[in-house]
Amino acid sequence: MSDNKENSKKQLLLRLSPTLWEEINQWAEDDFRSINGQIEFILTEAVRRRKKSKKEND
Repeated sequence: MSDNKENSKKQLLLRLSPTLWEEINQWAEDDFRSINGQIEFILTEAVRRRKKSKKEND
């Protein structure tokens, strides 16, 4: 069994407003993802963009 960072998931409690939850839930349905998968996708994209932005500003 591999023990690398990508294979081990961290859990956290996330509180969202009902409006934001509904928006993310609809987006997830549109993209055929679970809401958890959609949140992970959004966060991954935000981190990727931040890294790219930092490289361009250096």
